[in-house]
Amino acid sequence: MHTPKRKDLFMALKTSQEYLESVKKLSPKVYVGGKWVSSLLDHPITRSMVMANAAIYDLAQQEPFQNVMVATSHLTGNPINRNVNVCRSNHDLDMRQEMALLTSQTVGTCNYRCVGCDALNGLASTTWEMDRTLGTKYNERFNRWLAGIQEKDLAVSGAITDAKGDRKKRPSQQDEPDVYIHITEKRSDGIVVRGAKVSQSGAIGAHETLVLPGGALKEGEEDFAVAFAVPNGSPGLTYICQYNAYSAEREMAQDESELGNPVFGQRETSTMVFDNVFIPWDRVFLCGETKYCGKLITRFAKTHRMNCGGACKVGFADLVIGATVMAAECSGVEKIPHIQDKLIEMVRLSETSHACAIAAAAKGREEPQGSGVFMPDDLFGNVAKLNIAHGFWEIMKLAGDIGGGLLVTMPRIKDLDHPEVGPLLKKLFQSAAPAGKRFKVAKFLQHWTAGLHGPGTWHGAGAPQSQRVMISYLTDFESKKKMAKKLMRMEED
Repeated sequence: MHTPKRKDLFMALKTSQEYLESVKKLSPKVYVGGKWVSSLLDHPITRSMVMANAAIYDLAQQEPFQNVMVATSHLTGNPINRNVNVCRSNHDLDMRQEMALLTSQTVGTCNYRCVGCDALNGLASTTWEMDRTLGTKYNERFNRWLAGIQEKDLAVSGAITDAKGDRKKRPSQQDEPDVYIHITEKRSDGIVVRGAKVSQSGAIGAHETLVLPGGALKEGEEDFAVAFAVPNGSPGLTYICQYNAYSAEREMAQDESELGNPVFGQRETSTMVFDNVFIPWDRVFLCGETKYCGKLITRFAKTHRMNCGGACKVGFADLVIGATVMAAECSGVEKIPHIQDKLIEMVRLSETSHACAIAAAAKGREEPQGSGVFMPDDLFGNVAKLNIAHGFWEIMKLAGDIGGGLLVTMPRIKDLDHPEVGPLLKKLFQSAAPAGKRFKVAKFLQHWTAGLHGPGTWHGAGAPQSQRVMISYLTDFESKKKMAKKLMRMEED
């Protein structure tokens, strides 16, 4: 495989500064905590998301990480950021999950280009099949769009989850149709869409967002069967950002260093509201073909579960484990056997999930045959996600056990500088390490164990029940029974 020279890479890939300059030109309609945001870089909450994206751009510029972060476009033959790459081999799949691991280790929050990357792989596979079977031109259209994205190294987010409304009802049965993205008009130059996508990681700071159906659809639900790319700030598009205690803390903080993840923060998401948004035909990649919605979302999900489950959250676990070791050292208990046992258990849980992601990549295959697009092994990908969903809670529990009550009862870090209480805190909280170091480590672990990442890991890439259903569907129980019967010398029924 040809590895591009560094000079070529700098020409082909955006730098973090170039990304930040491009963000200044964006004009999304963003609402955060009761206020409209005029500048993503000037608001403390939206800035953390943008800075995380910038750090991911930086990784591709650094020589030690280029094997992971840089790929070769199958469309142009040029070096591109792996976040906009279509996997064409098992090696691509392996580097994709390694990218998920590396980016999580680097920023301690979402790689906000992750969902978009997995969405474009699902589209590459499914549009190829649609063109071959139906005679459509979706794949040609998609490839033209993707080549432009790759050439400019644009950040692409992915919008999958609909608001869904009453779960007992199908999309077409909802009292409020806008709880699902749907087509309201087809024109000679494009389509008009309404509805909402929720929990969209990093959409506010992406140049474009890929919108996919949230699940399988049936005949009669053609208006909901739509996939397209929408530029940031398109007329009629509004981003309503999440807001919670950690958002308020970041807004009020006088100094970012007081926070658990100072620069990159928590995972920032938004609800994307589409109010009659126009999408030109050259950005529409599925329109009414209900029978392909299930295939599209399944192909996205199998890719995302390998990455989100078996790699991304393992990167988070590495950070938690590292901080937990530091917490034990600060308290002087790092050599106690039961503390060492708990640390080993944290590693076991984490690396088991990573092993499943590596296996999913290694056993991946072309899908569909002839498309050139490689998808990870579905069973191992689902097992990776299910393992980490349960394992991450256990890892956080053990981190809280070793970190102690200080994780939730600590004073402000800034209080250490207070003329009256500062000397008292420094005296009382000094142990095997100074109070300042103890507080810093405790605040970092508070960010994880008392924050948003547990539910995020549980539900990201689909709640565990989804993986259980897929594991049941994918597992050949009859062949396992035959193996057992053969050894038992039991005749077939």
